[in-house]
Formats: sequence, structure tokens, C-alpha cells
Amino acid sequence: MKTRPLGRSGIQVSELCFGTMSFGGDADPAMSASMYKACRDAGVNFFDTADQYNKGRSEEILGELMQGHRDDIIVATKCFNPSGPDVNAKGNTRRHMTRAVEASLRRLKTDRVEVLYLHQIDVRTPLEESMRGLEDLVRSGKVLYPALSNHTAWQTQRAVSYQEHMGWARLQAIQPMYNLVKRQAEVEILPMAEANGIAVMPYSPGAAGLLSGKYLQKGSAGRIVDNKQYESRYSDEWMHEVAAKFAAFCKGRNLHPVSVAVAWVGSHPAVTAPIIGARNVEQLRASLDSVKLDMTPALRAEIAALSRTPPPANDRLEEQKKPG
Repeated sequence: MKTRPLGRSGIQVSELCFGTMSFGGDADPAMSASMYKACRDAGVNFFDTADQYNKGRSEEILGELMQGHRDDIIVATKCFNPSGPDVNAKGNTRRHMTRAVEASLRRLKTDRVEVLYLHQIDVRTPLEESMRGLEDLVRSGKVLYPALSNHTAWQTQRAVSYQEHMGWARLQAIQPMYNLVKRQAEVEILPMAEANGIAVMPYSPGAAGLLSGKYLQKGSAGRIVDNKQYESRYSDEWMHEVAAKFAAFCKGRNLHPVSVAVAWVGSHPAVTAPIIGARNVEQLRASLDSVKLDMTPALRAEIAALSRTPPPANDRLEEQKKPG
């Protein structure tokens, strides 16, 4: 597996990042260990978790698995979501961030995390205050590289500009949603990241299983059926029409749709490492095999044509059309 630079940090991460959201939930400790080993055997050195995943169990299991080779692993975690009933036990305040990271380090059994994402935008806390909180954590050595997840392009750019103005540690990574039916990131987020030298780790490259083709059969189980959040996220009829066309496209070329979906996301020039996830080793294999695909510019364009291309930021669609 190839490696790519993590922003401007100088360190190298695998071209796939394994997301451990299933650890302690859909995957018990034994299955988690099997998936972790499969990732390590494939050359993955980048693992993503969050304090909210299965109420901290994801971090605990990952912490156990990386014992004995911690320095070979790049670990990313997140904070923002409530960690308790107290009114201040949430958000991107300096107070909560400090407490959340301390708790994450205990669960992970480590003295630092390489990457800390602010999981969501906190509308109650000024962005500058949150950046100061990240700077404090960097100076303490508990976090090496600040990062943002689910923030807009303008929010991210504002954060970077403020950090540069103050001479603080700069954002090195962002985590947006990006896949064949969720392409809004192409408009401003990905170009902004590329211009700033920020690493991009997109989540949900398979669209919560939609692009696997399994939902084409009625009665199929999965997150889009069982989880209201995912059901709402991928409820538009055109998305399912795209999934059907994509499945036929892959079948006609004897390609696994999950491998193609992940490879397509990873082929965008601004993307560093798609975040892959799975409930078991068998499901994981297809994502790991994505690095074996030769996603040429022509193939990428052919796949992109199956979906809706989002309009440019200025919405001047007529300028995107080639003259007849």
C-alpha cells in the first residue's frame, strides 16, 4: 500500500484510513482484532476513531490492539459530542476539549493522538476560541496535529487564517463526507484543502452501503434501513437510481462495487485517504482491494457521469458547458 503526506506535517499515512466506528458495536472485540490485523497486514497505518463511538468502546478496543507497536500507528480521534449529562460536557469549548482529550487518551492507553478532529461545528463557541483550545492541546503534547470534521470550506479557511495570524499550529487535516452521490465537497471544500495543503480524509465512500448494490433487493438489512439518520441522508430517489446504474456498470466490468466506490473517492487529487469501515473481515476485503484498481482519469470521468455533478460555487452552469 502506498503512503501519502498528512498535509504539511511531514509524516506519511497509508492511502486508506480504517475507521473503527464498528469496534465495540457491530464488531465485538474478537472481530475488531481480526479486522485490525487484516488492515495492518495490508499496510494500513492510519486508524480513525471518536470518543462517541459506542460510548468509548471503540477507543478502548483500538487502544488494546495497538499496544506493543504504538509508534507504528497514526491515530485520529474526535471530540464535540456530549460525554456526560452536564451542560458543559459537550461542544468545542476549551474546557470540554481538554476533558474529552484526557478521557480519550486514557481509553486509548497512549500519551498523545496524532490527529484531533473537532467533530462538528459548535455554533455557541466562537471558532477562534476553539482554535485556541486546539493550540493549547498541541502545546501540551497531547495532540500533534489539529483537524476539523464536517466544517464548511469558509469555516475551515477562517480557522486556518486565524491560526496563521496568531502563529499557531495549523490545521493539517479535514474530514468531509464524499462519495458518488454526495459530491458537494467538490465545489469548495476539496479545492480549498488542496490550495492550503490540508490532508483530506473523506468518510462514507460507499454511501453507507448504498453503492454496494445490496439495497437493490427489497428487504435488505443495513444502516440505510435500520438507522434513521442514514435513511434520511440517502433517501432521494435519484441516489438509488445512481446506485443501480453504478452496480450495473461494475457488474459489466467484473469489478466489486465497493472497491470501485472507494477507489473513485481516493482518486480525487485533493484526497489523501478515504476512510473505510466494515462489520467483519469479509466485508472489509473489498475496501482494502480498492488500492489494486487502476482508477485512470478516463475511468473516473466515466463513473462520475453516472451521478449528478454539483454546480460550481458561483452557480454559473452555462460557463461549464463546452461550446457546440
